[in-house]
Amino acid sequence: MHDVDRGAALASLFDLHYTALLRLAAFLGADDAENIVAEAYCQLYRRWQQLRDPEAALPYLRSVVRNLTCMRLRRMQVVRKHTESITNPPTVASAESIAMMQDDQRVLIDALRRLALRQREALVLRHWLGLRESEIAAAMGISVGAVKSHTARGIATLAKAMEQRR
Repeated sequence: MHDVDRGAALASLFDLHYTALLRLAAFLGADDAENIVAEAYCQLYRRWQQLRDPEAALPYLRSVVRNLTCMRLRRMQVVRKHTESITNPPTVASAESIAMMQDDQRVLIDALRRLALRQREALVLRHWLGLRESEIAAAMGISVGAVKSHTARGIATLAKAMEQRR
């Protein structure tokens, strides 16, 4: 595909899916969701010629956003573990991320952030992006059965956390 076609396809993907990818990164716990989504689009641009089918672009973007978020969260855990001077660094969300959430949503997001990472990923991919179990399994690199297990456990934990709020 020519660079003009690639540019037009990426512009269209950006217009249609940027906000959803931004939410995905934020819901997965990224404090720099805009940077993660921008990096995902950059990676897609560099690898555009390797796509088998243009329809694979959106699942590729979701997967990159998920992977980048997980890598950054793991890196932050390591930094926090090995840095004694920083005990509880504040989580700073972007202004855009804060504006997108209302009070009830903030409570839910806080509960979601306390879930195990795999449970959180499965729930976000299923309920916020509306992916099927097979698509979630592909995005997470796990079996459909594991997706069902993570989703069920995550919902049970979230329900318990939300009931404690009431």
